[in-house]
Amino acid sequence: MTDASRYVITPPPQAAIAVAGTDKQFPVRRIWCVGRNYVEHIREMGQDERLPPFYFAKPADAVVPDGATVPYPSLTKDMHHEVELVVCLKSGGRNIPVAKANDTIYGYCVGIDLTRRDLQIASRDLKRPWEVGKAFDFSAPCGPIKPVSETGYLTSGKIVLKCNGEVRQDGDLNQLIWNVPEIISNLSEIVELAAGDIIMTGTPAGVAATVAGDTLECEIEKVGKLTVKIGPPLK
Repeated sequence: MTDASRYVITPPPQAAIAVAGTDKQFPVRRIWCVGRNYVEHIREMGQDERLPPFYFAKPADAVVPDGATVPYPSLTKDMHHEVELVVCLKSGGRNIPVAKANDTIYGYCVGIDLTRRDLQIASRDLKRPWEVGKAFDFSAPCGPIKPVSETGYLTSGKIVLKCNGEVRQDGDLNQLIWNVPEIISNLSEIVELAAGDIIMTGTPAGVAATVAGDTLECEIEKVGKLTVKIGPPLK
């Protein structure tokens, strides 16, 4: 328990994701995101599919729970949805071998990497960081976590996003260019991973704009569902 009296301001609340079927919460330390990890999405974004994926981050408090309303963000007229498998770590380390990477996984959940696409592209074209397009408030909706003890280690399974009942993204986890153990191992060469880190593993093709009033329904086979509504901008 944090001793609030030691701090000059009240410490912020711990970002967390619900664990499915329990009253427990998974504390989120960092959010890592993998770019360009499905070939068809690379093609639809007009990028070179031969390049390896790369990583960017979101703040932990960007997490939004299942059933929430996400306010449409400021400064954009082109927010896109990107449904993703999210891997939640119970341990970490540096230079984790691929063969040991699955040992770090607590479970999986369904996530959406919400993206201010116009701002992301503008930043990319100017060779500036992507935070303005990716790391904004409420940009990481996450459904309840299914422990790996219930799902097994996932290598395949349908991943789908519907907008207002219409299928927009429809893929399979077996289409990942870099699979989950490879992602964990590679990322651990760049930073030291730790318990509480979550990794959004990339999105299949079909990303598109979403507007206030839309309902986004996502599902990953064996993992579960996530539903959020896009609300009006905050004032």
